[in-house]
Amino acid sequence: MTDQELIRKLERPAGPVDVVIDTDTYNEIDDQYALAYLIKSGEKLRLKAIYAAPFHNEKSAGPGDGMEKSYQEIMNVLELMEREDLKENVFKGAVKYLPDESQPVESAAVRDLVERAMERKEDNPLYIIAIGAITNIASAIIMEPEIVNRVVVIWLGGHAYDWHDNREFNLFQDVAAARVVFDSKVPLVQLPCMGVVSHFATTGPELKYWLSGKNKLCDYLVDVTAAEADKYEESACWSRAIWDVAAVAWLLDESFMLDRYEHSPVPEYDDRYAFDRTRHLIKYVYAINRDRLFEDLFHKLTS
Repeated sequence: MTDQELIRKLERPAGPVDVVIDTDTYNEIDDQYALAYLIKSGEKLRLKAIYAAPFHNEKSAGPGDGMEKSYQEIMNVLELMEREDLKENVFKGAVKYLPDESQPVESAAVRDLVERAMERKEDNPLYIIAIGAITNIASAIIMEPEIVNRVVVIWLGGHAYDWHDNREFNLFQDVAAARVVFDSKVPLVQLPCMGVVSHFATTGPELKYWLSGKNKLCDYLVDVTAAEADKYEESACWSRAIWDVAAVAWLLDESFMLDRYEHSPVPEYDDRYAFDRTRHLIKYVYAINRDRLFEDLFHKLTS
């Protein structure tokens, strides 16, 4: 794919588009906000499938356990939203990370993604919102390289290019998968965490003002966000980045963030990027309109 073709495919779509989301929903509360925001944005984003992504930290016994817990949490969010009709399109993803850059990890999610992507025309791509370790998407690309011509990937992962390191949770869990995606020439929008999406943060009083008492989902989001803050934050005066919402928002409105074209970096295994100006182009988000995006998020969650 030439840079001209990449630029054309990386233009933000004007009309309704078909999307799937790949999410480690049990890892942090931001995934639940993002999934709900996506479902509430049905006038522009037609949700076709939800994939559970692996993760491993203190909340899981391993990547497979993280994926299973995320699958169950997806179901919980759908019940809170009274959208049980979407459950039939939820698929379990990888139970482990890529063993290397040439071997996929097969799963129901990967098989579904390949099948859906191959049904697309090149001028009508499937949009993939990825907000966890990118194992499932990389596996699909390895299994069927042709899908890079039929999809656009929006990934929240890595840190800003001028950040002091690149040890970001979604990336360092499966560096091999990130390298596959960044090397594949798939049309890719990258939303870096520290230095960019880290500005999309809220506080307890703000959440209580806008969301508390509005509906079951909103009460759940407020309670879990506050519980996570109490557990992990060192100060009583805390703020919390709701990272993953930004990946959904990129498709919705150009006023929510600023982006530019960059040559695709190489995620290295030592928590650094390597840069090569001869590589293909990706789209890189470098600023978030925090207030404008939170206004839209709160409005949709409470509607």
